[in-house]
Amino acid sequence: MTPTLLIPGLACTAALFRDQVGALNAFGPVHIADHRGADTIGDLAANILKTAPSHFRLCGLSMGGYIAFEIWRQAPERVTHMALLDTSARPDTPEGTQKRKDAIALCRKGQYLRVIKEGIPNLLTEEHARTASMRERVIEMAEDCGSQGYIAQQMANATRPDSRPTLSTITVPTLVLVGEHDVLTPEPLAVEIVEGIGAHAELEVLQQAAHLTPLEQPLAVRAALTEFFARYP
Repeated sequence: MTPTLLIPGLACTAALFRDQVGALNAFGPVHIADHRGADTIGDLAANILKTAPSHFRLCGLSMGGYIAFEIWRQAPERVTHMALLDTSARPDTPEGTQKRKDAIALCRKGQYLRVIKEGIPNLLTEEHARTASMRERVIEMAEDCGSQGYIAQQMANATRPDSRPTLSTITVPTLVLVGEHDVLTPEPLAVEIVEGIGAHAELEVLQQAAHLTPLEQPLAVRAALTEFFARYP
């Protein structure tokens, strides 16, 4: 059975996928990457590959998607499937990079949780952002990630490479999933990934979800992943 390697997003941990792991275990062991400890996407991918299984189904959300693209570039022969959730193949924009620098500056002043809390409206739909349990889960993951881990992740995101030129090299079955209300990596960016990969990719748009689809629509994400993996054993 082929293992699954899950890569969370910025300031997220294994808890992001806690509602999907049980079902994914039916396809093989599930490994969740620690995407801290380096401040470039290239180094993060290399570090993850050091302890990853020899072959794996690769699934990443947002920043996890940026790393997934890099893992494909570094070791395509080890990847059997890809699932790219709420992510983008594009490099950071100047505006995005400046926002990351501003967030890092606040973190270095001891205002890490302020940064996280103020960012929640960009991660969840309005309804979910008002739900205490959802907000608490985002904050708990951020606390577990830690301020220094977050800073390194933001530095990596700001300097991530443009993955669009290598999309056409992806030759494994690929699911591209996005929340219909995702304002950080909206549907057109998901469509761009699908079109760049071509015949090997398919798109799924989840209703009543924004950026953190595994939290907001846990059953729908679980169904999307398990149905996709079942069709491509």
